[in-house]
Parts: sequence; C-alpha cells; structure tokens
Amino acid sequence: MSVRQLSVPPRAIPDFDAPLAWVALALLALGLVMVYSASIATAEASRHTAYQAHYFLARHGAYLAVSMVIGLAAFQIPMRAWQGMAPYLFVFGVALLVLVLLPGVGREVNGSRRWLPLMFVNVQPSELVKLFVVLYAADYTVRKAAWMDSLRKGFLPMFFVMLLTGALLLAEPDFGAFAVITAIAVSILFLGGMNWRLFAGLMGLLVTGFMILIVTSPYRMQRIAAFMDPWSDPFGKGYQLSHALIAFGRGEWFGVGLGGSVEKLFYLPEAHTDFLMAVIAEELGFAGVSLIIALFGWLVWRAFLIGRRAANLERPFSALVAQGIGVWLATQALVNIGVNTGVFPTKGLTLPLMSFGGSAMAANCLALALLLRVDFENRQALKGYP
Repeated sequence: MSVRQLSVPPRAIPDFDAPLAWVALALLALGLVMVYSASIATAEASRHTAYQAHYFLARHGAYLAVSMVIGLAAFQIPMRAWQGMAPYLFVFGVALLVLVLLPGVGREVNGSRRWLPLMFVNVQPSELVKLFVVLYAADYTVRKAAWMDSLRKGFLPMFFVMLLTGALLLAEPDFGAFAVITAIAVSILFLGGMNWRLFAGLMGLLVTGFMILIVTSPYRMQRIAAFMDPWSDPFGKGYQLSHALIAFGRGEWFGVGLGGSVEKLFYLPEAHTDFLMAVIAEELGFAGVSLIIALFGWLVWRAFLIGRRAANLERPFSALVAQGIGVWLATQALVNIGVNTGVFPTKGLTLPLMSFGGSAMAANCLALALLLRVDFENRQALKGYP
C-alpha cells in the first residue's frame, strides 16, 4: 500500500494497531480467567499453603505481567536490529535445546526432558525456539532470496539446520513443538519464494518422515490408536480424549456456567494447560469456543495483512516475520483445539496466549510485540518517516 492509496492523510494514521492490541489483550484476559477456573481444584489438592486455591492464578498472573514487560521492551527494538540478532538468537536456542538434554541439567517430567530449572521457574526452551525459528527463517530467506530456486544453495542448508533442531526436539521428546517449528520454517520458505517443485518435494519428505516417526514409536502408535477410538480404552490410552469429549458434550450451546465444570475436578488431566479448551467448552459452551476461535482467526488474519503491507513497502524481513508469527499462532491453536475435540491425536501443545505456562507466555508476548513493531514501522513508513 502506497501513501497515494490511503483514504486519510498520512499524518492522521495512528501509531499502532489498537484493534490488534485489544484482541490480544482479550485473549490474555480470557486465558487468565479460565486458567483460574480450571486450576482451582488442582491447586487445593496440591496443598500450596501460600496461595491455596489461588496458586495457579497468582503464578499465571505473574507470568503474564513479566511477559508483558518483556514484550514492551522488545517493541522498542527496531526490526533491523532483530534481523541482525536472528542467527545468534537461533544458535542460542539450539544451545538451550542441547542443555536441556544433559543429565542433571534438564528436568524430566512424565518421561519428557523439556525444562531447565531456574530459581523459582522452569524454562521450556522449545517455546523460545519457536520465536527464534521465525526470525532465523525470515532472515535466511531474505539473504538467500536469489537462490530460492536452488536445491543446493537455497534449500539444503536450511533443511540440515532444521534437521538438527528436529533431532534435538525429538530427543526430549517434544513431537508437538517439532511439528509447529517445521510448519513455521516451511511456510516462511514458501512465502519467501521457494520453487514450487522444491516445496512439493519437501512436503512429500515431511509427510513420509512424520509417518516413519509415528510407526517406529510404540507410544505414538498407542496415541494414534486412542485417537481413532478413545472409547475402546476409556480408562487407559483414551482417558484424556474421552473426558475432553465429555466436557464438550456437557457444555452444549452456552455452557454450564463459569466455574461449573465437573471434568476439571480431577477427571480431565492437564485441565489448565493442554486441555484448557475443553474446560472452556464445558463452562462457556459452543458460544465461548466460537468466540475464542474468532479472536484467533482475526489475529492471524491481521498478522498476514501486516506482513503483506510490509512486503508492499519493500520490507521483506518484517513481512516474513509477521506472516511467520501468523503461521505459528494459527498452527498451534489449530492443533490444540483439534486435540481437544478429537480431530488430532493427543500432543503436548498448549493454547497460545491462554494456557498456563511461563515460557509459552513470554514467547507469545514477544511474538505479539514483534507483530506490533512491524505494524508500527509500516505506519511510520506510510507517514514518510525513514
């Protein structure tokens, strides 16, 4: 979009996208309320004497406050600086993925080694790596724009880098994060002009690779079997999905009321993290779920619109970052909602901006800050500022 195409004088353009900020804040606020509702019983049973029933609310509120401060600080950094830091941030992220796998360093929970214990919090490197991959893939695509049709110079270097990242994630194991990061990298390469033949070949390799990973892993095959028919083993492998479906069924059109969920009372595991949407469906019904899907849809649409405007203003790195963030939020929200509704097999992916978790919240707020920064620089360019 050029200045001539604007329907208002350039100087009258607002400095930031207020609707985008309000939609993001609405999702964060709804997440805070629903995490509190979903976690009360768990908090009371855990006997956290300092906070009792408010334990997870207090922690989630603290994570949200800190993440918003981090986001505000990140917003002050120009996109050209982010582009310069992109390779170094990615290397830092890979180093964290290696560190979490070291015995005695990474913390293991439920058979997965995904967390680094730091003082009062546990940091999950895979959440930060999602953001670093957005930045690195965008920077790589811009630098290699002239070789996007080349298998050797354009495709293979990025392929081997993502292969290393994927191997580290699967060693944790964190198949969900691997799937999201793969979607981000592939989408940015495609949006950046990758040859369609290379893209089609890559998609074929990815589908084959995912099938091999599933077939060669007994626990993933068990999850597929539970996904296909959760009622065949409702007290075993199909336990989570069957109770999530019961929650959706109980919610009907308008839900049983905020705080009225039965499934969160120790029937549905991870009610305040991976299966928060099931609690939302039970308490707020189809109407509440539809509202959240609409908010996510609007946020993703806005991210792509901001990216397109950046591309029209000849800011390719900013354009790919904005669209990469859109792909990230869309993919993760889609998979999480799909898991909750039985459309996809169970994966350890939280609902962006809403589920409990400090690392995810920090990464999400950083992503929103970068999206707002891209939009801010677009508006400054339209006003005639450098």
